[in-house]
Amino acid sequence: MIPKVFREVIDLGDGRTISIETGKLAKQAHGSVVVQSGKCMLLCTVVSNYSASPGIDFLPLTVDYREKFAASGRYPGGFFKREARPSDGEVLTMRLVDRVLRPLFPKDYHAETQVMIQLMSHDENVIPDALAGLAASAAIQLSDIPFETPISEVRVGRVNGQLIINPTQSQLLESDIDMVIGASADSVMMVEGEMHEISEEDMVAAIQFAHEAIKVQCAAQIKLAEAFGKKATREYEAEREDEALAKKVEALTYDKVYAVARAASAKHERSAAFQAIKEEVKATFTEEELADFGDLVSKYFYKAEKKAVRDLTLNEGLRLDGRKTTDIRPIWCEVDYLPSVHGSSIFTRGETQALATVTLGTSREANQIDMPSFEGEERFYLHYNFPPFSTGEAKPLRGTSRREVGHGNLAQRALKNMVPADCPYTVRVVSEVLESNGSSSMATVCAGTMALMDAGVQMKKPVSGIAMGLISDAETGKYAVLSDILGDEDHLGDMDFKVTGTADGITACQMDIKVKGLSYEILVKALKQAQAGRLHILGKLIETIAQPNADVKPHAPKMITRIIPNAFIGALIGPGGKVIQELQKATKTTIVINEDPITEEGIVEILGTNQEGIDAVLAKIDSLMFKPEVGGTYEVKVIKMLDFGAVVEYTQAPGNEVLLHVSELAWERTENVTDVVNMGDVFNVKYFGVDPKTRKEKVSRKALLEKPEGYVARPPRENNDRERGGRDNRGGSRDNRGRDNRRDDRRPREDRKED
Repeated sequence: MIPKVFREVIDLGDGRTISIETGKLAKQAHGSVVVQSGKCMLLCTVVSNYSASPGIDFLPLTVDYREKFAASGRYPGGFFKREARPSDGEVLTMRLVDRVLRPLFPKDYHAETQVMIQLMSHDENVIPDALAGLAASAAIQLSDIPFETPISEVRVGRVNGQLIINPTQSQLLESDIDMVIGASADSVMMVEGEMHEISEEDMVAAIQFAHEAIKVQCAAQIKLAEAFGKKATREYEAEREDEALAKKVEALTYDKVYAVARAASAKHERSAAFQAIKEEVKATFTEEELADFGDLVSKYFYKAEKKAVRDLTLNEGLRLDGRKTTDIRPIWCEVDYLPSVHGSSIFTRGETQALATVTLGTSREANQIDMPSFEGEERFYLHYNFPPFSTGEAKPLRGTSRREVGHGNLAQRALKNMVPADCPYTVRVVSEVLESNGSSSMATVCAGTMALMDAGVQMKKPVSGIAMGLISDAETGKYAVLSDILGDEDHLGDMDFKVTGTADGITACQMDIKVKGLSYEILVKALKQAQAGRLHILGKLIETIAQPNADVKPHAPKMITRIIPNAFIGALIGPGGKVIQELQKATKTTIVINEDPITEEGIVEILGTNQEGIDAVLAKIDSLMFKPEVGGTYEVKVIKMLDFGAVVEYTQAPGNEVLLHVSELAWERTENVTDVVNMGDVFNVKYFGVDPKTRKEKVSRKALLEKPEGYVARPPRENNDRERGGRDNRGGSRDNRGRDNRRDDRRPREDRKED
């Protein structure tokens, strides 16, 4: 049977459209949709179990985004020709979608839920991650899964002052904004991106522009669901509630928690005090009661704790560690901490600490990105590690987490545009989070800035970062924007807003909003307060290291880049790589040769810790590229003696050799080369170019000497009797082909060949 297809088209207003379609593919999923823009097509499916697993008190939501290599007509790289673990780019897209979807499921919905998005067809003019949020929400709208409201996500760029929805890759290269915004029709919920030092007002304008486009996409999802036949929301077993128990737990705990929160204690001391209060409350119940509703006691204690901490801030303007809302925790910094690395720094703010290292390398160490939607390399990249000891916990290590990928990407985007384009190195920054009590990603930005400057990377400007929070009360209208939030304030608050920048503007941001209807007034206030905090932190960084070191450390590799014509690349590499391999071994350097895709010139990178070795490589390149000009005078050195002349090399290009024939040594007749020159002699010669007869380069010493008075040139036969047939000056004869017929002539093969 031919399936009935339902379709809605979204007009982007510039000739481009996005279509959302259902009814043709994956009909056994609880909801499925195909989203298409140009030739780019995404298939999204959603499935949710009809019952929750016993003991689960959270939403086990999995968002999986994959790009199939077949979508761009390519094979997966490597020996195993099958898509394997997700790339960092795919993980980042999963996080973008998850962060918007998760808050919109009911808090008591705990059924296993899986959203799967896959790129089926790629269009080089469409960046697919901007369509993933739309696809996920549309699929959920077509299902019976409980979900509060449709959402969507768009990317915003700005080229020549003009804001663009879902720009192409080529437009992004010219854009000073690259932001992804997720929102419902009523509220902005997620912002993430990088910028070229834009103002707070420009950022808000970009968010508002994106929100208008998202409203249109949300309306299209509703129309599609209605045309398809909106399913009734499924019934599910809600969490047990006990209002009387909730009031009892709050009465037993609120004042005690409030007092602990007001005491301004350290993280572990505060956590221990809260835990003690919780145990006191549990002690008021019998074992039978705890077995029956102990989980509810824990749940209501958390609610009472959250209410007390939030009330403290809203009523008194105080926070868990005693700070006011705008205060920044104490900061101390240090650079050049690790003696063997190329650059290092420590950044400590309160109970959060990051140790950053910088490693410098050649283009060979670039981070290769191989995705169906993007191929390229990163010459600057940052890795973020969050070990369990940083929070005082012991947990199994299971590889790099999605959180580590996401936080590292944010810090990388914050710093990368401040690394100059002409930086010759591939730069890798690694951040080790050693302590964590809020905003370790922003500590990574600060530590990374100082480590880069310590390594001698000539950053355009230093970058700092801060995490902002929000506590609000919809009933009273009270709210408080918090600077430099703690971990508890992140969990208990309504917003986590990270923003990085220089003294002149914002370079990156990441925002997750947990409440509906956040006003732009509050957003602008948060950005302005963040600016003040950023500048305060930036001042601490500059006190520690005011500007990048003028040069790399003595033990760090120095990088020299030379451009050579394409014709000389082969000579530098040599047969089977012999020349370059021997040169690297002799000079203790690393030499990398790349070809410019436009000019086809050779880009030679020379990396080494020994300047003499680098100079030797440069001299070799100069030697290979040296071409004397006809009529020019050059200094040469004798490196080999022959019967018929001397082999000399140009002193300005060692290794570049030419034969100085015996007839060009002096005006007088020369019987023996050693009568005029010897090994190691240095003198000048004149270059005559390629001799048309011998097809060899010709140089002359005598051309630079004054002709003797009364000099008479010898007849050609006499002058050239060594090169022609006939009788030579030693007697004997030659045949008409110039071969010497004397039986006792045993001259070396090299001499006979030259004759």
